[in-house]
Amino acid sequence: HRMVELASDSVANILIHGESGTGKELIAEAIHLLSDRKDQNIVKVNCSALSESLLESELFGHIKGSFTNAMKDKKGKFEEAHKGTIFLDEIGEISHSIQVKLLRVIQEKTIERVGDNKSIKVDMRIIAATNKDLRQLVGEGKFREDLFYRLNVFPIKTLPLREHKNDIPLLCEHFINKYNQQTGKHILGLSQDAWRILLDYCWPGNVRELENAIEHAFVLCQDELIDVFDLPQEVRLVTLREGLCKGLGQAGTNTYAFKPAELGYSNQLS
Repeated sequence: HRMVELASDSVANILIHGESGTGKELIAEAIHLLSDRKDQNIVKVNCSALSESLLESELFGHIKGSFTNAMKDKKGKFEEAHKGTIFLDEIGEISHSIQVKLLRVIQEKTIERVGDNKSIKVDMRIIAATNKDLRQLVGEGKFREDLFYRLNVFPIKTLPLREHKNDIPLLCEHFINKYNQQTGKHILGLSQDAWRILLDYCWPGNVRELENAIEHAFVLCQDELIDVFDLPQEVRLVTLREGLCKGLGQAGTNTYAFKPAELGYSNQLS
């Protein structure tokens, strides 16, 4: 929380690093909403979802006739984020060509639409995120060192869920409340056996996987408490868990740092 507050008070570029599903996008949103730019747009771009040419057009925009099917001028995401924030997810996936163009945006605070040579002034806060080790990519020559240092002014690391399992009860409470509202069900919590399963799992998909597990359980659960067989197979079956958790350390790390009964979670979430 402190890092998010410090980041929101700054105008520095932010690089959020962490495994998939650890809430990097939520941190970016929190930084934006706490900043002086909160009344302006936060524009999100998944850099791994588009080819190089499509990503260039998405970020910088294009002018009519600049390529096939460019039937009219199009404003890019950088222009949409003017005076606000742009969140560049999976920044480690961008090509060398896009890296060069992004470096120019940071240094000169201008962009050029594809097919145009007119410079357009842009003023936006850049928050980038990656699940890759950018320093290693720099060492391998796959990511520009100068761009890395431009983006990594204020780094924030998100921890995998297996390293902060004490947060699982509060996260489950949030997700149960969410899906009770969405489905009209009245699920109160989890059985002791279901708690044991959740706390003994390594969660390779992190918070996103935990939410998926609770959503899955809501489909199957016909009782007030989510039980073991309401949970997805990969969470509850030891043979599947061992394969998924291999290389992530022991699945049960920190399992018993939290006891549901101590916080009133023995039978329900209050």
